[in-house]
Amino acid sequence: MTYQIVDIHPHIISDDEQAYPPAPLFGKRSEWSQERPTTVETLIAAMDEAGVAKAAVVHSSTTYGFDNSYVVDGCAKYPGRLAAVGSVDVLQEDAQQRIREWRARGLAGLRLFTGGSTKEFDPSELDDPRAFPAWELCAELGLPMCIQTGPVGLPQVTALAKRFPNVAIVLDHLGRPEVADGAPYAKAQSLFDLASLPNIHLKLTPRIFGDVRKGDARPDTFFPRVVEAFGAQRMAWGSNFPTSPGTLADILATAQEGLASLSEEDREWIFSRTALTLYPALA
Repeated sequence: MTYQIVDIHPHIISDDEQAYPPAPLFGKRSEWSQERPTTVETLIAAMDEAGVAKAAVVHSSTTYGFDNSYVVDGCAKYPGRLAAVGSVDVLQEDAQQRIREWRARGLAGLRLFTGGSTKEFDPSELDDPRAFPAWELCAELGLPMCIQTGPVGLPQVTALAKRFPNVAIVLDHLGRPEVADGAPYAKAQSLFDLASLPNIHLKLTPRIFGDVRKGDARPDTFFPRVVEAFGAQRMAWGSNFPTSPGTLADILATAQEGLASLSEEDREWIFSRTALTLYPALA
């Protein structure tokens, strides 16, 4: 292997709550952020141990709401190695101003958190016209937009991809498809329907590496099917560390094992080149 491993989905939590006070989105803090908090220094140590060269660090909405201070401050300590992905309230009239302010502090991408560990998914904000100015600015600034949703939100994701074709959309956790039925993965058809939209990218995280070992699913039948549909150039690995349990090294090893059936070139795109395309600050 000659390429550098790049992770596009770790999180960091400060150990100084006075400097970075928690204010979780939806008013409920995630359990993982209290049980397994990882500072930026701890993340760097874990990356060194695992052999992960660079990372696009995703702001913890379930810890800090729309205050991206820790993710931008933490990543600023390691320029070229870490890039910050944050969140703003895209429904507010000042969303463009907030994006520009965070961009000036180093933000390299944005994320919409419509639900997850502390709340059921509500995709209504995704295609709310009040959010469109924020999307227009992302297109202008070249900021990719990660979306955290499930299958319920994929119609809205489709509409956004068509409305804003110049914004790279990164679907967290592959949009959480149902894959237990096994090949040809008919229950995941809503995911494969997105393949014709060239600005949609897929983030492969521990969730899918676990799901492809349940029921009739298998990694050597699912991942080649996804690559055939989307192309590895639109797929990237994200550890979800420390949200997902286990060491970063273990999480990476599980992903590498799960993608073993793919070609070396495809794996290079998924573990490195796609991430560097999405986040040029890391290149």
